[in-house]
Amino acid sequence: MNCDDVNQKIRQIEIENYIWVIYIGIIILSWYSNGLEKKYFLNNDVVSKEKYRKIIILIFSILVIIYCYFFKSSVDDIKNIKINDSNNKKKLLYLSSFSSFLIVASGVIFLYIALMDNDINVELAFS
Repeated sequence: MNCDDVNQKIRQIEIENYIWVIYIGIIILSWYSNGLEKKYFLNNDVVSKEKYRKIIILIFSILVIIYCYFFKSSVDDIKNIKINDSNNKKKLLYLSSFSSFLIVASGVIFLYIALMDNDINVELAFS
């Protein structure tokens, strides 16, 4: 790895550290939204239901943005493949990009469900 590659990796790690903080916030929001969901089902509290839906939509919107960042990063890695990189490295970069695409797709699907599930019929959880 040359100096530019190392600097790029360090920048990626620093961004990922911020993303971990965002994930902690999402975990706290998920915990809070579970309480609202429970309150809705136990007491038929419509206000809790709407708060729950708004939080879930917020959570999955944030996750889709994060997932898109990782997908873009993996596509950038593919664009930066060097001719002398090993076949194993190339294969792993393509697999990583493909799996990142699938994660983006699942995030978009979960966001769609959150937006359309007005009656909270589907249990959604981020992972």
